[in-house]
Amino acid sequence: MTTTRKLTLQATLLSSVAAAAIVTAPGAIAQEEQATPQADVITVTARRREESLIDVPIAVTAVSGTELEAMGAQDILAVAQLAPSVTLEASRGTNSTLTAFIRGVGQQDPVSGFESGVGIYVDDVYLNRPQGAVLDIFDVERIEVLRGPQGTLYGRNTIGGAIKYVTRRLDADSPTVSLRANVGTYEQFDLIGSASAPIGDTLRIGAAIARLTRGGFGTNLTTGEDNYNKDVLAGRLTLEFEPNDQFFLRLSADRVEDNSNARGGHRLIPGAFGGAPVLNDVFDTRGGLNVIPQSVEAQGVSLSMEYRLNDNWTVRNILAYRDDESLTPIDFDALAVADFDVPAIYTNDQFSEEFQLLYEGDRLSGVMGFYYLDANSETVFDVLLAQTGALINLPGLNAQTFGDVGTNTWSVFADFSYDIAPRTTISVGGRYTYDERNSTVLRRTYIGGFSEFFGGNPTLIATTSNFTGSNDWTDFSPRASITFEPTDEHTLYASYSQGFKGGGFDPRGQTSATPDFNQDGNITADEIFEFMSFDPETVDTFELGWRVGLGTYRHSLTVFHSEYNDVQIPGSVGVDTNNDGINDTFTGVTTNAASAKITGVEFEGAWTFGQDTFTPGDAFNLTWALGYLDGHYGQFISGLGVDISNVVEIQNTPNTTANASLAYMVPSFGGDLTLMGQVAYRGDSTQFEVPFPVLDQESFALWNASVVWDSADGSWQFGLHGRNLTDEEYRVAGYDFVNNTTFAPELGLEGVLTAYYGDPRTFTATVAYRY
Repeated sequence: MTTTRKLTLQATLLSSVAAAAIVTAPGAIAQEEQATPQADVITVTARRREESLIDVPIAVTAVSGTELEAMGAQDILAVAQLAPSVTLEASRGTNSTLTAFIRGVGQQDPVSGFESGVGIYVDDVYLNRPQGAVLDIFDVERIEVLRGPQGTLYGRNTIGGAIKYVTRRLDADSPTVSLRANVGTYEQFDLIGSASAPIGDTLRIGAAIARLTRGGFGTNLTTGEDNYNKDVLAGRLTLEFEPNDQFFLRLSADRVEDNSNARGGHRLIPGAFGGAPVLNDVFDTRGGLNVIPQSVEAQGVSLSMEYRLNDNWTVRNILAYRDDESLTPIDFDALAVADFDVPAIYTNDQFSEEFQLLYEGDRLSGVMGFYYLDANSETVFDVLLAQTGALINLPGLNAQTFGDVGTNTWSVFADFSYDIAPRTTISVGGRYTYDERNSTVLRRTYIGGFSEFFGGNPTLIATTSNFTGSNDWTDFSPRASITFEPTDEHTLYASYSQGFKGGGFDPRGQTSATPDFNQDGNITADEIFEFMSFDPETVDTFELGWRVGLGTYRHSLTVFHSEYNDVQIPGSVGVDTNNDGINDTFTGVTTNAASAKITGVEFEGAWTFGQDTFTPGDAFNLTWALGYLDGHYGQFISGLGVDISNVVEIQNTPNTTANASLAYMVPSFGGDLTLMGQVAYRGDSTQFEVPFPVLDQESFALWNASVVWDSADGSWQFGLHGRNLTDEEYRVAGYDFVNNTTFAPELGLEGVLTAYYGDPRTFTATVAYRY
């Protein structure tokens, strides 16, 4: 093996998993006589401009698509096993709705009145809603995870952080073809292909398609369908125009169809009325809700342009439109009887425009711009409390919720860095945002089964909400940092950043349940507005960082403290509408009830060592990430007006997250063989703010391993991947509508204490060809 090839392989090892997004350092491969391999330059766009990772005063984890494929990762959820202080899950009874938390900040409820605290971006296009955001890994160049508030450069709803999914650019010089097949346990069979070709010297066209299928981990014992299966078809078309070095234009369109079966939950307690026993297999279910199929369709188109005016100034524009529709039948009681059944329809659409002006000078660099978003989200769902089945046949009380939320927001922003000394840089930035929300909430109570949206024809007996409201807010989110590089290999920084998440209206709110806030015996329109609405929440974060890049070793150490204020606490409570002592419906109650302090430390890095240990050209690579959080509420006002901050915890946020990966690469069989083992650990975490040990998840570790062979010319790859090798059983989400002490039902007769689980042990064989 030549020295050039050896250096390339070692650099690849060094860049794996902990930080990828690789751009080869100029001259790194050409220096064949260099005795010590040097790390590649890792380029990220965390500050909306290309920078070396070691220079960015932001906590960033970057993972390349190549490395995700080499690990056998299937979708974006795998990133949570690589980045510290991050939780990514499929939202409760859904397949492709994303629940995301970073550093204890996020949003669990996906209905239209609420927005995530973690921004998801596909090629710099913000996804306003979480439906369809569990993105599969295909045609991806890298994924960046930005931790901490990103309000200045990424705007509202990034108070926890941002996740950037960046697709590959097309090859400008020659046609390319890439084909990958995955075959695995549970009848997994995936076909992924992409191709591109230049058309003349200035135009190129490309396409990517993925057909992803898998049988179920369990079975729905009522319907006979697979449970936790996968049936996804996704594709992307791209057209790029680059007439010269100054101008670049990219038109991209994508579509995803997810026709996987509805994901049924596992009951953790026997049925309180019918006595149905707890099933032995946590992936089995008995849910009988079938009035709509589970289906997700999401598509979008974006037009991005970049024009370099001169050596200093560059103009960039990103224009995009997206829409999606999700049909989601959620059987809360997970039984054949219709005791607590919730079919739901979500429809979302958004138009966004972002203009950026970038400056790059000798000592000053930065970006300023304008952003506009016009989005609409509709949710309609029935809550059928019927208990129809073999044992009993009640008429079927149905509480239907219709919520329509419009969002109109615009902002102007700027962020600049200035070298005040040869090794010292200060950065300041700010974003002014105008945010408007318009909402309609219509809640109606029927008797006689499902509503007309789900094929029924019930009798309307009450309208409990007919609310229309509008509110707007303005916000200024500043950011400042100072960076000091004592040597070329070390970077120290201190930063302050702020972010805010928009307010809104609870689409599940029942205006007839509005309390008499001023105790004057009269419920006014102002009191109804106060009951239905909630204000924005904010986070202020102070951060210290130390980055090191020493040849084959690098690490990033971050210490932070966050002040989390006006925390939005969404919840649902049972309501007794006829004073018979039994809750026959529910209402949503969302308040800015809490404030919290979150302090943490994150340490991640990579080290390539042991070159030529057993044979010329071999090497070991160790990567790791450790996150520790200490978070607690300073105030948490319950629905009864009592401060229970000493009882509640930060939800979906373990105190400790850790992962480590050890890889060994050796030249073998005319190519390169990589053996990789990985462990990902998560400490105890609660599903909701109030701990409930029966539903919450204790600490656990997932063990993964891969064996991958790449041909010397890079055209062929064969791999074998095992994930969750110890077959760990762990809960990722759940529903709780029982008394936490007696397990007595709070809604329905059977009681709802239902859990959803992460993937069991799987094995996948892969073969890929690239031309």
